[in-house]
Amino acid sequence: MGLEEYRKKRDFNKTTEPMGEIVENEERYFVVHRHQASHLHWDLRLEMDGVLKSWAVPKEPPLVPGVRRLAVQVEDHPLDYMDFQGTIPPGEYGAGTVEIWDKGTFELQKLEAGKIEFSVRGNKLQGGYILIHTGGKNWLFLKRKSTA
Repeated sequence: MGLEEYRKKRDFNKTTEPMGEIVENEERYFVVHRHQASHLHWDLRLEMDGVLKSWAVPKEPPLVPGVRRLAVQVEDHPLDYMDFQGTIPPGEYGAGTVEIWDKGTFELQKLEAGKIEFSVRGNKLQGGYILIHTGGKNWLFLKRKSTA
């Protein structure tokens, strides 16, 4: 996707969100933002292809196996968004409070059409997770059972 859609939706003279650049890192990072916009949701962001691939998750991310969450893919975000917290002003896209709910590193285990398997090392999220594409922008987000 790149960052074109992200930048089109924002007025950087009004929001403190980062404009960002595409950057490749050796280690992969993830962040989950708790975003109180028109509706409370969580934003899962995985560093891939020099950007943060992003999904809006309407309910708190799954902490135990067996819990499934809808995850709606949204525009890619710049890596600078990893550290973003603050209030997006009224009238701007995504207006509301953005807080870091969890962050850390992740290991990509499998990437294939319609399926992303990864393992995370965060403060709240730990272990294996899967994103399964169900059609359009919709994905299922679930925690895998531990194999240990």
